[in-house]
Amino acid sequence: MAGNSTPEITRMENPILLESIDGGVARLVLNRPAARNSLSLTMISTLHEAIDRLGDNAAVRVIVITAEGPAFCAGHDLKEMSAARAEDDRGHGFFTKTMESCAAMMQAIVRCPKPVIAGVRGIATAAGCQLVASCDLAIAGEEAGFATPGVNIGLFCSTPMVAVSRNLPRKRVMQMLLGGEMIDAPTAADWGLVNSVVATDELEDAVMELARSVASKSAATLKIGKEAFYRQAEMPLDEAYRYTARVMVENMLERDAEEGINAFIEKREPVWEDPVKRAGTDAAE
Repeated sequence: MAGNSTPEITRMENPILLESIDGGVARLVLNRPAARNSLSLTMISTLHEAIDRLGDNAAVRVIVITAEGPAFCAGHDLKEMSAARAEDDRGHGFFTKTMESCAAMMQAIVRCPKPVIAGVRGIATAAGCQLVASCDLAIAGEEAGFATPGVNIGLFCSTPMVAVSRNLPRKRVMQMLLGGEMIDAPTAADWGLVNSVVATDELEDAVMELARSVASKSAATLKIGKEAFYRQAEMPLDEAYRYTARVMVENMLERDAEEGINAFIEKREPVWEDPVKRAGTDAAE
């Protein structure tokens, strides 16, 4: 990534998830390249913990998820899941724990108060495609590919379907689910799965440029807006308008809204409330 980064923070000797924070942007890097960054149960829990922790970190404004190696994420770790069939219950308990843990992790991304951006190099398949769809924004390298290919191995991508169907029109989703075929990055952008496609060697710079742009906005406003977006999306139209009207009123009473509007009127740059200082003030109180 461009720019000066703080020393990488890791929490195990051979970390499956790399972490760094630079200028309000936290970067999480899936680090199982030999396994195409598949989502083992440990990877799921590690990523979930990091999302929750960074979401509570006042110094973090945006979270970026990328991956080491030629693949972004190949979905669930099928070798791990197949090994569980040796258990007395033929893997029922492990399969249940894996699916429930993965669903909770994906929801943690959606509920995280900080915007989450995926930077996709290589394939993102099954639960890996679900991970991209769960992020708020996504940029793909030109060679990236996306698929929900479970139907090809007798395992319909039912849980990835939840996230993907909230990004794409129904006919497009069903095409991916029933066909199981890979779509390329330009198609993913055309269908709405990713925001844009860039040359692979420009991917990291493009992701960080977007992350820093978002991070320059009011942290309080980003939190309000992200929560409101996902809540209203599941409401009937009249309920959504009632809810978002209340949100707008509450937002107008926030210090950053007053500052931003005054700055616009006075033709100057706004000075947002520092969330780190605010966190320190709240702690003192």
